Formats: sequence, structure tokens, C-alpha cells
Amino acid sequence: MEKKMVVDYAHEKWEKKFGTDAAYEKWDKKNKSKGTDNYFDTESRAKKSYLKGLKGRVQNNLSGLLRVVVTALIVLLQILLILILPFLLRSITVYFYFILELCSIIAIVTLVNKKQSPSFRIAWISIVLLLPISGFVLYYLWGREGGKKKQLDEHILRQISYGQNFLIQDGKIAEEYVEKHPVAGRMVKYMISEGFPLTAGNDVKYYPMGEDAFEDIIGALEQAKEYIFIDFFIVAEGALWDQIHKILKRKLEEGVEVKFLYDDFGAAIRTQKFFKQILEHEGMEVRVFNPIHKYTGELYMNYRSHQKILVVDGEVGFTGGFNLADEYANLIERFGVWKDTGVRLKGEAVWNLTVVFLQMWEASAFEKEHIDYLRYKKLPDKAGDTYCQVIADGPAFNPNNSIESVYNQMITFADEYLYITTPYLVLEDYMQQSLIEAVHRGVDVRILTPYIPDKKYAKLLTNYNYGILLREGIRIYEYTPGFIHAKQILSENAAIVGTINMDYRSFYLHYENGVWMSGKKIQEDIRQDFAYLFETCEEISYESWKHRPRRWKLIQPILNLFSTLF
Repeated sequence: MEKKMVVDYAHEKWEKKFGTDAAYEKWDKKNKSKGTDNYFDTESRAKKSYLKGLKGRVQNNLSGLLRVVVTALIVLLQILLILILPFLLRSITVYFYFILELCSIIAIVTLVNKKQSPSFRIAWISIVLLLPISGFVLYYLWGREGGKKKQLDEHILRQISYGQNFLIQDGKIAEEYVEKHPVAGRMVKYMISEGFPLTAGNDVKYYPMGEDAFEDIIGALEQAKEYIFIDFFIVAEGALWDQIHKILKRKLEEGVEVKFLYDDFGAAIRTQKFFKQILEHEGMEVRVFNPIHKYTGELYMNYRSHQKILVVDGEVGFTGGFNLADEYANLIERFGVWKDTGVRLKGEAVWNLTVVFLQMWEASAFEKEHIDYLRYKKLPDKAGDTYCQVIADGPAFNPNNSIESVYNQMITFADEYLYITTPYLVLEDYMQQSLIEAVHRGVDVRILTPYIPDKKYAKLLTNYNYGILLREGIRIYEYTPGFIHAKQILSENAAIVGTINMDYRSFYLHYENGVWMSGKKIQEDIRQDFAYLFETCEEISYESWKHRPRRWKLIQPILNLFSTLF
């Protein structure tokens, strides 16, 4: 496909918004001529109706914006007071200054020996060295573990640990899989050891765009009979929310139980002031994860629940990169065409996704409680032929982050190809090395990131990480139609689709979830989507990267030094 066509595709008005664009039509014709399974069938996409005709909007909440701004100003004021501390202490005795210097040395020694990400340690060591007095105080307040951080982590771990009691591995399924797939079986055994059971007989549907996922989500909500569980990082009032909210209210009248969980930071700006109270008045159970004003003294407001889960009646579950906002379904245009991906689960894996939701539901309560998990468990019949492991973790587990390890194992065990999409590419040195070693042993390694960013500093950091990877032979593409928010990784062994970005924030600061999948059809569906992307997007060369703007070259090394703190 010519580059001009890709650019035109990014700026079309989309008279028929959902799937009738030229790029998908070309892809359909190509696959039909080959006689292959055509997942991106534009005819079936055009028949869908739940989102057709909706006019999206961006609705900002002034009170929510003020709450975020005030919280940010409180944190900024604390930082400024600490930074001027050396000037306030100019007249102190040399002995007191010596004590502070000694404390800084202790902080550096502690960081060097800390079992934490190397990038995290380097960033804080740099701060302590650059700011001998105030740097130590900043580290003491926000860099070390303890205080309210520790209390919240312990609370979350207790609730998650309780939920793990309801995840039981069928030993026969694991044994059979490991025997048939010895390489992928290594990952399976590791994930089982971390508390993520392997399930068989699942039916998994892959969504190449967020609007495709929301069509089926709305359809599933319409069929709800017993309960609906919803968990999103971002919730934004708009056309999509109006449609879903209308269904939820009707389901409440029908006696359906609705549990609604969202992250406070993700919803603060784009929902009205009394959003939670209104939903509760309507009959929903609502919980908010980690209120942003609660931990301003310890910067714990940076720890968010980035999970996206929707379960209906224990029979169908959805997850992926998409949030509950109009741009994720391309009802409004933000940063060009917004590409997100996701999956629908049917089968035993739905229970595992349900448990992850209930764990975070309990973790979002201030009091200690344990609800009746088994009340929500269904025993579905065999739905398909896909093996699934639902994975989840977060900062309470630091530094033992199982999701990061699973991603690294996906890279390490790949033998033929390894394809990755991520909106943000900020890697630890060891993971960079794993990618380089993969390409050196002959693996076709390709990474796809956005052309149009949602955050400029993230674009600079992502671009900075291209250099060593391109030099060593890894192929990098940019999604020229707009912003790609999809988070997935695929090899000949398995695939993961979920909420996980390949950056420090996802691996260490956020609660994330995903689905590890092994099955011919699901892997082929995802591979076809990658093939479409590689055909339509722009490949970045090492030479073009070296000729990036000079101002980028000046800013990027500084940003990279503190990338773990953004």
C-alpha cells in the first residue's frame, strides 16, 4: 500500500465508520483471493449496528480537573520546598551538613543493594548525587518503601491472596500441554507456579480494533441475566458511555447485579463531579481504586489500576487495551485513527478473569472483607480449542513482577518470529539484550509503535530506545494512520493480549492484566493483523533514526535517565 493511501486513511471522515475503509477492503480482497480465513471481513463489520450513528464527544469535568491540578500542585509545592532546603540550611553548622551528607551516602548504598529495577535505582542515585541534601529527602519521602505505601500494598496482597484460593490447576491439562508443547510449556509451568492456572477448551475471539470489541461488549451486556462486572482505567462520559449506561440501568431494573470498578485518576477529568454517587443511587455497586488525593505525601498516587475487564454472567469475558471512552471506538478523532485490540473469552478462562476482577474489587475496599467468590462461578462446557492463562500483577508484588518475566520468556523462547505492539517502548537493559539475542539467533523480531503520540515525552523516550535495537537488526514500524494503543506480543509459541505496555510503568507501577493464549486459530488471527500492519505502516531505518532532530538528541538522554519516575 502506498504511503499516500495510508495518510488518506488516517484522515478519512469515515462516512461508514466501522470497517468499510479502503485499507481493510484491500486486505479482504487479498485474503479472499488466497482462499484464507478472512477475519477482517468488511461485509460482516458493516452489518454491526450498536455503534452505528453514534456521535462521539469529549466531555471534561472542571471539578475533576481542578482536583487533579490541586493534587499536582500540592506535590509540586512539596518538591519545591525540598529543593530550596539547602538554601535554608546555609547557616547551619558543618556538623549538621556532614550528617545530611552521611544520610545521602546511606541512601545511595541502600539503592545500590536494593532488589529493584536498575533504571529505578539509577534515577534515584542520580537525584541524590545531583541534590546532596534535597535529593536524600526526596528519596526518603517517595523512593523508599514503607508508610502508607506498605500498608496499602499489604492490604492489596491480602485480598489478592484470598482470591488465589479459588484458582485451582487441573494437573492433567498442564501435563498434556507440556508434553505436546515443551518450549511453550516452560512458560506455562512458570505461570502456574505464580498462581495463574492453565485452562483448556476455550473459545477466544480476537478484535483488531476497539470498535469491534465494543460491538460485542454491548451485545453481551444486552444478554446479561445475573451479573455484570466492569473494570476500566479510563471512564469518560460520551456517546459510548451513554449507550452502555442505558443498558446498565435497564439491567438493574431486571434484577441484574452490577459491580463497577474504575481508577480514580483515569476517570477524574472526564466524568461529572458526582459520577460515583449517581451510579450508586441508580443501584450499582461502585468502587474507585486509589483516590488521587489520598497519598500525595508519598507519591503513591502514581500507582494506578490499569486493568480492563468486563465479565457477563461468568459466561463471557473481555479484556484488551481499550478503555471506556469514545476515542477507543473511533467515535471521535484523537491522534488520528485509534487502533486498539482485545479478546473475548468463553470457557474456563472466564472464571480466572472473574477472579482477577474480584481480587481488585476487594482490594479497592478500605475495610477487610471477603465476598463469596463461588457465588459467581460457572462451569461452562468446552467452548473451543484454545489454551489460556489469565495473568495479572502490580506494584504490591515488586520486585517479583511475573508479567515482566513472562514477557521476557516470550522473547527468550521465540525461535521463528516475535511481533510486538506497544504505545510506549521504555525497556530495561536486560530486556533489550533479550531482544537483541533473539534477532542474533535468527528470530524475525519486529516492534510496532505509534506515529502520532498521545504524550510527546513518551514519543521521545520511545524513539530513543529505537537506536540500539535498530542497529542490532530489530525491525521497527510506526503506525502512520495515527495512535496505536494495542498491547500484544506474538511468537510461534503463543500470544499475549491485554493491558500491558512494554515500559517501566506497566511492569512496576500499575496493576495490569492479560491473557496468554496458545491455539492455532487465535495465533493466526493475531498474525494476520500484524501482517496487515506491517504492510500499511512505515518501517524506521537506523539511518533515518540517526538523523532525527538535533533537539531530540539533546533532550532524550536526560529524559531517559529519569524515565522510571514519569
